[in-house]
Amino acid sequence: MFIGIDWGGTKMEVIALDRDGTTRARHRIATPTSGYDACIRAVQELVATAEQMAGEKGTIGIGIPGSPNPRTGIVRNSNAVLLNGQPLGRDLQAALGRDVRLANDANCLAVSEAVDGAGKDEHTVFGIIVGTGHGGGLAIGKHVHAGYQGIAAEIGHYPLPWMTPDEYPGHKCWCGKHGCLDMYACGTGVELDYRLTTGVDRRGRDIIADKRNGEPVATAVYTRFVDRLARSLALLTNVVDPDVFVLGGGMSNVDEIYDELPDLIVKYIFGDSFETPIRKAVHSDSSGVRGAAWLWKD
Repeated sequence: MFIGIDWGGTKMEVIALDRDGTTRARHRIATPTSGYDACIRAVQELVATAEQMAGEKGTIGIGIPGSPNPRTGIVRNSNAVLLNGQPLGRDLQAALGRDVRLANDANCLAVSEAVDGAGKDEHTVFGIIVGTGHGGGLAIGKHVHAGYQGIAAEIGHYPLPWMTPDEYPGHKCWCGKHGCLDMYACGTGVELDYRLTTGVDRRGRDIIADKRNGEPVATAVYTRFVDRLARSLALLTNVVDPDVFVLGGGMSNVDEIYDELPDLIVKYIFGDSFETPIRKAVHSDSSGVRGAAWLWKD
């Protein structure tokens, strides 16, 4: 049995899967706000709950925001800041009394969709979370490709490709640099663009609804968003050229983007056509927790 935990900023979820992907147990709690140690205890409780529900012990994989340094085990680059600087893997193994595999949450999305989702028939699957931020994960042969530094596919923090003069040098990102895709090709980017254009705060889903009703400002914001997303996929095609792109996160549910992206990408790639499939994640919000479980599927 495979146990996966999705460690999010607001919720933690556990799932237990059979080898064929059948769900044996599932449970969700709010992420503790009282500190790191409380979160470790929450993971213990989630594992115990899943194993009690399933009546069996399992391997444990955990998807986290950020990633562990492959040589020191120290977590870095997490927007759940209490994880940064912590030897999370060692602490979890001590608390649970068994080995634990950790991976970035976007890598878990890629693995989930590569094993039994939108990329199940493909060798190289690039998963992109287009949600609050813009993140990436890479699965090759249905396994995480984390890279030598453990930061492969960290696409949210390279600059928006092919910036226009109006875009340069870019908004300041929470990482301290300017122009990161995390500030553009995502729901936060749509809301920020709308606010800077109108001076009004508006939720991403409401902006998309206005766009569908033909409202000019919302339409212009959406047009810039999908073009920026196309630039990201074009650069990834030039560098990785995966067999399929799989999109997750809230903005992946905007169905129009799947029709519009291919023609936009052609303008930017180093080639004369773009044929790579772009698909919505089959497992949707469950991709992260399922991918965490599949970290042990060898």
